[in-house]
Amino acid sequence: MRAVLEDMKSGDISCYEVPAPEVQAGGILVRTAFSAISAGTEKEKVEAGQKSLLGKAMSRPDLVKQVIDYARTSGVKAAYQKVQARLDTLSTMGYSCAGFVLEVGHGITEFKPGDRVACAGGGYANHCEVNFVPRNLAVRVPDNVPLDAAALTTIGAIAMQGVRQANITFGETVAVIGAGLVGVLTMQIARAAGCRVIAIDLSPERAARAAELGAHLGLASTDPNLTSAIAAFSRYGIDAALITAATPSAEPLELAAKLMRDRGRIIVVGGVGMGVSRPNMYLKELSLLMSRSYGPGRYDPNYEEAGHDYPIGYVRWTERRNMELFLDLISAGAINVAPLVAAKYPVERGGQAYSDLKTGIYTGIIDYGAPDDGEVSKPAPKLTTPVPRPAGDLRVGCIGAGGFARSMIFPNLQPQKGIILESVATGSGVVAESTRKGFKFNRAQAPRELLDDPNIDAVFILTRHDSHAQYVITALRNGKAVFVEKPLAITREQLHDVRDTYDELLQAGKSPFIMVGFNRRFAALSRKLMQFFDQRNEPMMVHVRCNAGFIARDHWIQKDDEGGRIVGEFCHFVDWARAVVGSPIESVSASALPDAGRYNRDNISVTLGFHGGSVANLLYLSNGDRAVNKEYFEVFCEGKIARLDDFRELHLSARGKTERVKSKFDKGHNEEMKLTAEAMRTGSNSPISFAELVEVTECCFAVEDSIRTQRSVSLRPRAALTSVT
Repeated sequence: MRAVLEDMKSGDISCYEVPAPEVQAGGILVRTAFSAISAGTEKEKVEAGQKSLLGKAMSRPDLVKQVIDYARTSGVKAAYQKVQARLDTLSTMGYSCAGFVLEVGHGITEFKPGDRVACAGGGYANHCEVNFVPRNLAVRVPDNVPLDAAALTTIGAIAMQGVRQANITFGETVAVIGAGLVGVLTMQIARAAGCRVIAIDLSPERAARAAELGAHLGLASTDPNLTSAIAAFSRYGIDAALITAATPSAEPLELAAKLMRDRGRIIVVGGVGMGVSRPNMYLKELSLLMSRSYGPGRYDPNYEEAGHDYPIGYVRWTERRNMELFLDLISAGAINVAPLVAAKYPVERGGQAYSDLKTGIYTGIIDYGAPDDGEVSKPAPKLTTPVPRPAGDLRVGCIGAGGFARSMIFPNLQPQKGIILESVATGSGVVAESTRKGFKFNRAQAPRELLDDPNIDAVFILTRHDSHAQYVITALRNGKAVFVEKPLAITREQLHDVRDTYDELLQAGKSPFIMVGFNRRFAALSRKLMQFFDQRNEPMMVHVRCNAGFIARDHWIQKDDEGGRIVGEFCHFVDWARAVVGSPIESVSASALPDAGRYNRDNISVTLGFHGGSVANLLYLSNGDRAVNKEYFEVFCEGKIARLDDFRELHLSARGKTERVKSKFDKGHNEEMKLTAEAMRTGSNSPISFAELVEVTECCFAVEDSIRTQRSVSLRPRAALTSVT
């Protein structure tokens, strides 16, 4: 499909050919007919992208601090790779479009293929030929509303929310400061609500044009007769002022405060400076309110992504209901957007549309050439002809390209012997193409295409946790070797399905390959620690402390349907202890601090009992401080002590002497990729046996059981489920 994207390194905007996204549960796949460029918001993003690296850093000190913090915990090299991976990407543009429903995801009943819809949301309603959009960010378009007009719906909802925040009533005088696209729509909505509207803009031409597009009076802010003209028009002064300008200056806010009547209301809609002086605000006792984008629900992932609506009895106007009303106003002829959508550009000339914003047009409408009758279909996947595998080489396909994949997996996979980065796939085709370009994959595909591709020998699954098990099963059934980032599965049912698939393939005489991304056991200092105890004859006592850090309860990794932190992160330390002890885990006892509304079972103490008598005590904590190193390991056995501090320093003590071994920060990712790639390429066994991978996963489920029941849990042999004793 075609997409208008920004190169984050150079700031250039062009049309690219990228894979189409796949439909997901809770949303719809939309064939875009038109999308609208928001001159203010998107112009700011373009200008930021065109800055030098130093300029980017100076404009986002918050991100610089994140990079510094990351370097402290993960090393300078990893931080550098993370920054470069972030810059060397293609970024989606746009957040307001309209088109036809191609396909509906699981759980969607309010839409069907062929429906005309308007869509909202950065990252969803992109300047792309096909978009996946969650249900609460899409609304039906009335039959008499053209789709080019409907493409303005999101921007119209922003204006609508500003008017709502102003709490205007019939007959009031409203000033709109900033006569750009949002400003013009705000004027028309306020006029439709029965208000007398004054438009004020720095540009005399735009002020005059505003009077033609909905304002009763258009004035330039530099007009020496501004105050007297407003006084002559408004009788009692301005009741409410909506700031729709976009400038770092606080001048629009100062102007509003100067012009308002006593106890008037100022609503900030646009991105303006907020440094208003006190006298006018105080002496007139003015109210100052912010308007947050397109209404209640904005920035709430439970609303926008999970599809949970707010009850209408408590929240009358959500962002979706604002979008619906805006379309109703167009349908009824109460507002006229035809002059605003006159500048149309074929998608191939999307970059030119952005350039023309400098000429003063309100918006550019990108035209994707969709048929008017709605008879549209999803672009067909390209058929792949099987090609014999190059001798000694392994053709790798990667599903997922998030920050971890880009900073840790791809850089460590690229240099491995005999590896061909054949294809990359993501839920968003834009991210896939961006990754292909940045890491020199041969192709970009959709996940289903990659899994079915006969020219992919091995699949690396680097997606969110809830998708791991199904991708593993599909890849195995398609005869591909599999590496999956932890966890292997997030429920026992998923784990059983993976095990059943593995066993079926074994019984069919095949050799399924599965490796899970438990990297810490492969770190250089971990391997040296294990060698230190190589000839032991007694049980070990292992202590692991992970100062994991606080993660808010609403973060995706905390959610039950993603497995949570115990299954998704704590599993690393179970695996490390399993590797060091070298014996099966037989019992689990765990407890957690009370969550107190802040935590989510992520302050835990776990004791593992191993076959042969070894014991491991694991502390996983989110209530600590990042000034202390993240991970600390101790092992006691046969008069020896090993202490590993955050994979930077190892102390080995025996016979009254201590050997100190220092290392560059290494958590084992490179060695993990080396061993995995070599095993896949040569047809050898996985670096970690399948039985151990299952055991570690079952152990994490047992930890959750033990916390819930406050009882010890016994791990049965591999063939049975974990049980609570």
